[in-house]
Amino acid sequence: MGLSGVGKRYGRGGRWVLRDVDLELAPGDLVRIEGANGSGKSTLLKLVAGIERPSTGRIAVPGRRAYVPERFPPALPFDAAGYLLRLGRVHGLSAAEARRRSGQWLERFGIADRAGTPLSRLSKGTCQKVAVVQALIAEADVLLLDEAWTGLDVAARTVLDEAAADHAARGAVVLFVDHDPARLDGRATAGYRVGGDGALRAAPARPVPGPAEAPVEIELDAPGGPLPARLPGDPARTALGGTAVRLAVASRHSDALLRALLAARPDVRILALGRSQTPGPGGRPTSAAPLGTEAAP
Repeated sequence: MGLSGVGKRYGRGGRWVLRDVDLELAPGDLVRIEGANGSGKSTLLKLVAGIERPSTGRIAVPGRRAYVPERFPPALPFDAAGYLLRLGRVHGLSAAEARRRSGQWLERFGIADRAGTPLSRLSKGTCQKVAVVQALIAEADVLLLDEAWTGLDVAARTVLDEAAADHAARGAVVLFVDHDPARLDGRATAGYRVGGDGALRAAPARPVPGPAEAPVEIELDAPGGPLPARLPGDPARTALGGTAVRLAVASRHSDALLRALLAARPDVRILALGRSQTPGPGGRPTSAAPLGTEAAP
């Protein structure tokens, strides 16, 4: 995904909200966009989403995009389930798949019991959860979150944190804007700041707290067939004989990987779970003791 020489202004005489923006992102990037109010953060996300067109430059976004707007219009003539079904169809899902994914996310956000409630009768926070769900069900290649955490309760913010990290771990590009300066600290791969002159500049890196942790290893049996080619965190795979496999993944991706495995079709059976003895570059092990054992002294 790339932006080359992108600029945006409204009207011929209007000021440049964005100017000469160059940005190259790769699958798996989880990127924070910072800036003062009115600096152009939302405009940048709308350009990437295809909602607005640049005044200058070129934007190349391969694959599917999903976008959570800063403000969700609740006065739509649908209930939550009907709205999500229609948005799922827009994203290219079958009706059955749209209902299945919507149900899973509504459950995770704790609002499954509101599925039949008209959007106009939902609270602001619940509407925001529906707005988030419509983007997550797409499982898009590019996920854009424009202050999507605003109005969510603490539990829902945690769910969205995990969802954003999961999407990046699966190979999506995730761009997000949020008022909380600590949002996704230790998980974001890069940060950029929109200045008052419309330029986009790299923001200072936020260090990952604490020492590096050893990778997590998961032993499993997959008798129904091979595992998906793409798994969260791109784990290293070691065949153990027959249909058994050991996966090694960076600790920050282990929860996402476990969720993906438990939801896999065909089913897999988790045999053991533990940490590698020696962390390697990128979270991959350089030497690992078998799970459930201690490394030799």
